[in-house]
Amino acid sequence: MSGPDRPPVPDLAGALEVVETYLLGEAPSLTRVQVAERADVPLEVAIELWRLLGFPTQGDDEVAFTPLDVEALRDARWLIDQGILGAERQAALVRTWGRSYARLAEWQTTLLADMALESGAETAETLAQLTEEVLPRVDALQSYVWRRHLVSAGSRLLAVEAPGSPVSRLAVVFVDIVGYTSRSKTLSEGDLVEWLEYFESETLGLVVDHGLRVIKNIGDEVLLVADDVVSAVEIALQMTARGRDDDDAFPSVRAGVAYGDVVSRLGDVFGPTVNVAARLTSVARPGTVVVDRGAYEALSGRTHDEADESPHSDSGAAPYAFRRMRRMSVKGYPRLHAWALRPQAD
Repeated sequence: MSGPDRPPVPDLAGALEVVETYLLGEAPSLTRVQVAERADVPLEVAIELWRLLGFPTQGDDEVAFTPLDVEALRDARWLIDQGILGAERQAALVRTWGRSYARLAEWQTTLLADMALESGAETAETLAQLTEEVLPRVDALQSYVWRRHLVSAGSRLLAVEAPGSPVSRLAVVFVDIVGYTSRSKTLSEGDLVEWLEYFESETLGLVVDHGLRVIKNIGDEVLLVADDVVSAVEIALQMTARGRDDDDAFPSVRAGVAYGDVVSRLGDVFGPTVNVAARLTSVARPGTVVVDRGAYEALSGRTHDEADESPHSDSGAAPYAFRRMRRMSVKGYPRLHAWALRPQAD
């Protein structure tokens, strides 16, 4: 947008000092050397922690820190000394914190700036006021959300047979938007963001209703996990059904479901079961759900050998029916067994 209709460029300079002071407790008055000394932490350890968190690199003489940084560094050192942030998990965990909060901070900063512009008042003054009024509530809400998720994660951990083990038996679901590349070329940036946000929002609603968990959104894909395979295929069937409905704005999708041992680490999942679910999604036709051998056996009550006796189609445990697909070769899996799944009523 250009010309007289273009919104004025926000003047944030006057608000930065107020915002920084509020968020950091006071104006910066310390260098990184002073912070490390006061926290009784070796400077090289402090620098490495800040680097993993994604903070901008500061020189030894730059005044960019406050007593809040000293307190945080002491807490980090205590966690390391107690073995909670051990050497084998320290870097990965801190990187995860840094990436997650960096994305959240970018979104929240943009939100505050947009609110300031829409208010019609002086940007610097309004942004400073919003900071003092809004951020305390955002901070409290973030803490609440974290605590609730911590309770849920703890409940799941205690429910498994070997608490503390990173391996558990899960159903993994990959859902992929059909024709995303061609559709994205026809949309403006704003419309594309709105379309993807609608997909993510509707997916989250279905996930919560069925007790699944969103692991991550990867552009036009979403990765979900469930404790039981029935919940996994139910959400996959609902999403593909909505995508086939011309009166529903939900995009056309295809899904792959695999069931087996999964390694969980720092909010992500890994292992052959995850890889197979992704491969199945790539070979599924638009609007269909494809499951692997583990999911087939759990849902149908039949073994793989029994399936070989009737390779074309069979009725599984109600309410599902299965069609045996030709053995396929995909990256990393030259002889992958798969079944197309549909509701028995269809």
